Amino acid sequence: MSSAVLRGTPVRRALTRLLRANTEGSAENRPFRPGAAADIGPLRATGRLYCSRMSLTGGLLFRQLFELESHTYTYLLADTETKEAILIDPVLETIDRDLKLIHELGLNLKVAVNTHCHADHITSTGLMKKRLVGLRSAISKFSGASADILLSEGDKISFGKHYLTVRETPGHTDGCVALVSGDQSVAFTGDALLIRGCGRTDFQQGCPEKLYKSVHQKIFTLPDQCLVYPAHDYLGRTVSTVGEERKFNPRLTKSLEEFVKIMNNLNLPKPKKIDTSVPANLVCGVHEV
Repeated sequence: MSSAVLRGTPVRRALTRLLRANTEGSAENRPFRPGAAADIGPLRATGRLYCSRMSLTGGLLFRQLFELESHTYTYLLADTETKEAILIDPVLETIDRDLKLIHELGLNLKVAVNTHCHADHITSTGLMKKRLVGLRSAISKFSGASADILLSEGDKISFGKHYLTVRETPGHTDGCVALVSGDQSVAFTGDALLIRGCGRTDFQQGCPEKLYKSVHQKIFTLPDQCLVYPAHDYLGRTVSTVGEERKFNPRLTKSLEEFVKIMNNLNLPKPKKIDTSVPANLVCGVHEV
């Protein structure tokens, strides 16, 4: 097992709090406040929305990026001292944008991780590996997909002095994971928990009972102030908190029985790209389509 994933070993310190409210100090030194006006406004690259969010708090760089067609969030995190970086849920259509940003910031991308085998877009991890020497892909061992690193509960994806811990959250698919910062201040929840919603459960091993238990046992047990960054949002929202979702999520505040009934009666259309995305993503996004 590579050094980028640490299984059950002690680490020197918990991940520095990604985002902390702070109204003092200059713009250069002020920690990033999600949902507030960013120091760098939204940009556009190759026709796709580029949601620019950066934090230099505690030696951590953080960017939230957006792919317009599938409404997918991609997250770039890096250690500002070592320049080691990880990328969460990259999308094929935005590979040039992402690689340009990584190059501009002088980062060494170590791992590109998918929170699950996506059905609405093709991941860029396979193609990105061909363009970045030494890059490794990662996904849950229960996803059925190929990757250099197959993740399990409790694994730590490290970059410099920082790391994210894997929490298995099946229900949307068998291979869903949430990635949680060491101090439990931030969770990248994939499709298991969305902002005021959750992933559907009517395909790809979906199971509403599993999803309900996953969210309540693996995500809702995090601190109220833990920030929630999902894999998608369709209404322009960028971030929530565990406390908010525990209180206001219209599906997951219901009983298990009510939740199952809701999920079994959504009657949603099949994702437009599922027939091409899933086969491609099972082989790390490298697929003749």
